[in-house]
Amino acid sequence: MAESSSVSRSTLTLDDAALSADLVTLRDYLRWSVSEFHLAGLFHGHGTDSPWDEGVALVLGSLHLPWNVDPAVLDARLLPMERLRIVALVRERITTRRPLPYLLGEAFFAGFPFHVDERVLIPRSPIAELIESGFEAWFPDQPPTRVLDLCTGSGCIGIATALHLPTCDVDLADISPEALAVAKQNIQRHEVGARVRAVLSDVFDGLGGQRYDLIVSNPPYVDARDLATMPSEFRHEPSLALEAGHDGLDIVRRILRQAREHLTEDGVLIVEVGNSDRHLEAAFPEVPFLWLDFERGGQGVFALSAAELDAHAASFA
Repeated sequence: MAESSSVSRSTLTLDDAALSADLVTLRDYLRWSVSEFHLAGLFHGHGTDSPWDEGVALVLGSLHLPWNVDPAVLDARLLPMERLRIVALVRERITTRRPLPYLLGEAFFAGFPFHVDERVLIPRSPIAELIESGFEAWFPDQPPTRVLDLCTGSGCIGIATALHLPTCDVDLADISPEALAVAKQNIQRHEVGARVRAVLSDVFDGLGGQRYDLIVSNPPYVDARDLATMPSEFRHEPSLALEAGHDGLDIVRRILRQAREHLTEDGVLIVEVGNSDRHLEAAFPEVPFLWLDFERGGQGVFALSAAELDAHAASFA
């Protein structure tokens, strides 16, 4: 029996010039890119969660248009160079599986744009919700004075905190000089250099005797099993920022062991461990981790006070 003519086939067998000649308006490119992303079976988890979101982000991002652009723009005709750029980006996204923020060189976090490339993880932490609320649950009367963003990567958590809390000083700490170079770009981009500094540090080892009201960390926490089965898109992110031993807790254990020495008496530690949360509870069943809920989704973020770290210091030793 002949194959059904209704079976969809990718148009990427055509060359870029042929595709861009037939696709003319912004609406054309949105429809086409979403169709191709559906066919390709991409993984969506670096700022988008569906082929539609991915198509909108790619097309608008490549044209430097905001997400809330006037819908009347959808029927605007694109210049030949704009058409070719979108076609090339769609082709690269599908053939290489590079995450879209790396292709565009930018990701949004807590309402702000950040430069990203393969030297850093793509920002996607649910901690953004805590930043947007000013960490009010722990600091209802006045914001923290000194904040540490530990394992900072692009600097998105610490810089967004500085932007939302304009009276606090923030240190961005990371073991990777390459990541800190990106963080420094973002410090300059957001003009927060007077209050935010980047520090080379292996967890706490490069911070001296500094103490903070708030330590926030999105450290490496992927366990060996998850690392081996992750979608291709994650292979483009730095392994140093993902892998953390057989149970994903190599860095988290160091943080729990040393954090109290760097917190003020009323300080708070907030750490993301993702789906390694089950390993953490199994490793420390006696510790009252406060697991946080998020309106926009996300899991595996806990909070501990300085007093709780003191009370369970023996468990972390």
